[in-house]
Amino acid sequence: MRPVWIRVRSRGLRAAGLIVGLIRREGNRGLGNGAGGRLSRDEGSSLVEFSISIPVLLTFFFGLIQVCIATYTRGAISECAREGTRYAMVHGSSCQTASNASCTLAAAAINTYVSGASWPNIGGGTMTVNTTYPDVNENPGSRVQVAVTYAFPFRIPFIPSGTLTMHSTSVMYIAQ
Repeated sequence: MRPVWIRVRSRGLRAAGLIVGLIRREGNRGLGNGAGGRLSRDEGSSLVEFSISIPVLLTFFFGLIQVCIATYTRGAISECAREGTRYAMVHGSSCQTASNASCTLAAAAINTYVSGASWPNIGGGTMTVNTTYPDVNENPGSRVQVAVTYAFPFRIPFIPSGTLTMHSTSVMYIAQ
C-alpha cells in the first residue's frame, strides 16, 4: 500500500495529511464492507431492532408513569375524605361562632367544600362526594361519614383506554 501525500504548507499538518489520504484511498476500495467491498448481511439490523423494541419500552415507561399518578391520586382522594370528615365534625348541630351564631352545615355544603377544596385534578377524572350521618343526626357524639369516589382515566399508549374507579371513606365523631 502506497501512501497518498497531500501538499500542506505547515510541517505539523503533514502527518494529518497522510492519515486523511490513507482513509480516502481505503474508502474507495470498500474498507469495512467485508470481502470484495460487498455490503455485509447485518446492515440496518440495529434500526429494525430499535423500531421493534421502542414501542414496548415506551408502553412500559408511560404505563409506569400512569401507575405512579394513580397511586398519588389514590392518596389524594383519601386525604380529601379525611379532610371532609374533619370539616364536618366541627360543624355539628351545636356549632356556634364567637358571636353565638350557628355555624352548622348541611351535608350538601360539606360535599361542596370537599369538591372545591380538593387536591389538584392531575388525573383528569371526576370526583363524587357523599356525606352521610350513620346515626341519623348531627349531634355531638354522633358519627359523620364522607365517601369520595374518583373515576381515574387510565391512558397508556398502544393499550385501550379505561377508567379506574377509586373509593375512599372516612368516619369520625362529631365534636361540637
